[in-house]
Amino acid sequence: MTLPHPRAILFDWDNTLADSWPVIHRALDATFRAMGMTPWSFEDVKRGREGIHHSLRDSFPRIFGARWEEAKETYYKHFLACHLAEIGILPGVEKVLKKLAGTDIYTAIVSNKTGQYLREEVEHLGWTSYFRRIVGATDAANDKPHPDPVHLALEGSGFTPGADVWLIGDSETDLECALNAGCTPLFFGDGHFHERFLERHAASGYGTIHRLKNHRELLQLIEGLEAEDNIAG
Repeated sequence: MTLPHPRAILFDWDNTLADSWPVIHRALDATFRAMGMTPWSFEDVKRGREGIHHSLRDSFPRIFGARWEEAKETYYKHFLACHLAEIGILPGVEKVLKKLAGTDIYTAIVSNKTGQYLREEVEHLGWTSYFRRIVGATDAANDKPHPDPVHLALEGSGFTPGADVWLIGDSETDLECALNAGCTPLFFGDGHFHERFLERHAASGYGTIHRLKNHRELLQLIEGLEAEDNIAG
């Protein structure tokens, strides 16, 4: 797949920039137990079982039914007790962010983590200055995979969704959001796709899904495109 040179890069947060799945899994485990339900494994959570990669307002009613607001209170009680102290970062991510900070590429975050807590985590890591916009769940009228968060992240930038806007994330929810918004999707990490998504992606005209195993590969990709631009200039 030949990637268009990006004018803007939108990043997912959890498991794309931040290593926060252990915190999320622990809070979900406590929530399932409090609700009298069988807890999910760590891999279940990472794979996005029952649409857990969607925002809480979209996924909890599906998972917990009529008691979803009770589950929400329990989840946040456990999540907020440790999310700042225990959040980690993925290897090589700061090199990527520093590299992008020295370019004209517009960068933003588009996450399904509640906006207030997302911005607290970004600030806690000292990364706020790397991003022009930080968009989380409930900030837009709809959350990923709806394109509303993408439009909000680009608002005021002078850019509109298109092939020269990359959306990088670790779940089908991220890639579906990219397709819905008309952006170029890049899949981060070692996850897998459902067949129905591969069929939709093939029909979209984007060709083979571009995959990035880690931030070292992303940095190499950005440096390679930068070198091409220098040659072209």
